Amino acid sequence: MIVFFKKILLAASLCLCAALTQAEQVHRFGGLEMHYILIPTTMLKPDIAASYNLTRGKDRALLNISVLDETGRAITANFSGSTQNLLGQRQDLSFAEVREGEAIYYLAVIRHANEEVHRLQINAENANGKSTELKFSQKLYWSD
Repeated sequence: MIVFFKKILLAASLCLCAALTQAEQVHRFGGLEMHYILIPTTMLKPDIAASYNLTRGKDRALLNISVLDETGRAITANFSGSTQNLLGQRQDLSFAEVREGEAIYYLAVIRHANEEVHRLQINAENANGKSTELKFSQKLYWSD
């Protein structure tokens, strides 16, 4: 499994109560699994955030996505998507691919207000042409 992804999940379960984050989420399509999580960037230690060129802030959340094949091996994919708050304000998501050994994951940062609900729409396609659309909503909180 992805080392960085595991660190984020562990930190999420230890540092935040259920109201601040949701547990690991999985979307299955075409024999593949897309794992995703949305957490406050303040959960990242400053040195880790800097190593991934991420800006930490109480008004920023980090979307982390990975795609695994039938054997549990990480595979590449192309992502596009956007998020929209309940007022209809939209942000296009820009995904950065990160590779660490055999791990491959994609990161995007979302800016948000306190207690703001965001509706995310993510499109993914792997090299074999398998594609999917993931839609989910999550309430985001400011975190110090």
